[in-house]
Amino acid sequence: MDFSTTLKRFGVEQLIRYLHKDPEKNMLRLMDWADKFAKGEFVSQRKLIREAISNPAHPYYPFVRRLFTDLDEGVMQAMAANFFINAALVGWPKQEEMRQKYGCNIPWTILLDPTSACNLHCTGCWAAEYGNKLNLTFDEIDNIIQQGKALGIYMYIYTGGEPLVRKKDIIRLCEKHSDCVFLCFTNATLIDEAFADEMLRVKNFVPAISLEGFEDATDSRRGTGVYQKVIDAIGLLRRKKLLYGISACYTSANFDSITSEAFFDKLIELGVYFIWYFHYMPVGNDASPALLPTPEQRIETYRRIRKYRAEKPLFAMDFQNDAEFVDGCIAGGRRYLHINANGDVDPCVFVHYSDSNIREKTLLQALQSPMMMAYHDGQPFNENMLRPCPMLENPEKLRAMVNASGAHSTDLQSPESVEHLCAKCDQYAAHWKHPSEELWKENRAEREAQKAAEIREEPGA
Repeated sequence: MDFSTTLKRFGVEQLIRYLHKDPEKNMLRLMDWADKFAKGEFVSQRKLIREAISNPAHPYYPFVRRLFTDLDEGVMQAMAANFFINAALVGWPKQEEMRQKYGCNIPWTILLDPTSACNLHCTGCWAAEYGNKLNLTFDEIDNIIQQGKALGIYMYIYTGGEPLVRKKDIIRLCEKHSDCVFLCFTNATLIDEAFADEMLRVKNFVPAISLEGFEDATDSRRGTGVYQKVIDAIGLLRRKKLLYGISACYTSANFDSITSEAFFDKLIELGVYFIWYFHYMPVGNDASPALLPTPEQRIETYRRIRKYRAEKPLFAMDFQNDAEFVDGCIAGGRRYLHINANGDVDPCVFVHYSDSNIREKTLLQALQSPMMMAYHDGQPFNENMLRPCPMLENPEKLRAMVNASGAHSTDLQSPESVEHLCAKCDQYAAHWKHPSEELWKENRAEREAQKAAEIREEPGA
């Protein structure tokens, strides 16, 4: 880490200490300083932040205060420095430099599977298709991270299998790469007191805990007693003042409960900081297309989550319906890629076709492979940002990319042809096309009205 980066990190740590001394007074002082030096930029954003920290009626007023009362100061310092300084201010310009230099996508984050093993066997889980004997070694994961940091990547996300089967190695990697942020999708049943203490010690590990909804829905898919184990783990993380969130997959069967106001409010009650909603993907030979949400269900999900975001103190992201904020599909290395426990480099955690393996190619060589370059050259796959995916909403695009690149299925237990996978999406894509066009028109009208309002608020307008 160079002197400039070290200085910026030190500045962030000092700022966090300053805010912790007197959050009420010092947050407003900081905003006064920001207004003074912003020179008319980010008017609406600064207005929203000021309202959130000064107006008790604002939904994020209590959320902001929780960051200082409920979160360990050292954890907050580490996350701010690693996320905002390393992954954003340092990492992003480096990634952009590499994109221009090598003419390919360079991701902002890398998803990787430390293991295919899992202590649960959830109904319909595509990860279970891999079996339980595949692992990336500590040295392989370490090498991936080292290659990533050379390209400006400081954010790493563990998937699986159940990553916490590899607890000790995960903590060692947090220690060795203390300048990175590590997020982990986990069922949380392996989070105990000792591991929570290790999380508090390294400070740069964040669990995103999988929930199917309330107790009946979670236990019916994951096993009797799992929901209560998750609740116990969340309670432990909260007592330790650690950062944690939720990962939720909505299907035709559970969408109503998992996107309900009651579920959202329960998460706020549990002290959750964020939730990532994922649309069900029919990945795997045995995956059921019947679980794909209907157009009406997807529209309702879109509306509910955006409503909650505007009214409730919990940060929510709708992975499939928020593509407008990242200009479409982010896979294929554009913003992320996936490396499975066999070392295969997939363009997406839901698209298991590859022409590269990290044990045979460098990360950069994999990003320059025919499959990844097909993503690079084809993105965005649709101008309608409510139809971003080359598999789910544009299956003809994935068929073409896999066939042209010669990529193979990376499911070693039950290889699925791209034709078989995309055939499960054809009807969904056709049924979603017209409703999504209408919703996208509505979305654009709202954004244009918001933009006009922001212009009116700018000084001198």
